[in-house]
Amino acid sequence: MSQDNEQDNTVYKVVVNHEEQYSIWPVHKANPLGWRDGGKSGARQECLSFIKDVWTDMRPLSLRLRSNA
Repeated sequence: MSQDNEQDNTVYKVVVNHEEQYSIWPVHKANPLGWRDGGKSGARQECLSFIKDVWTDMRPLSLRLRSNA
């Protein structure tokens, strides 16, 4: 049985870094250095769907700011 087919019971949270890039992280672990809570927790797919909805511009914040100057 592949790992993808195994049931994932982990509760995740969305995390965001200073460049406004998003990822998911297990709730029971401390945030990685440089990342803060992004306002959503739940099943893996719920968190990924949230990221898909809010992270519409994949460019890092610093690049977006330079492009708008």
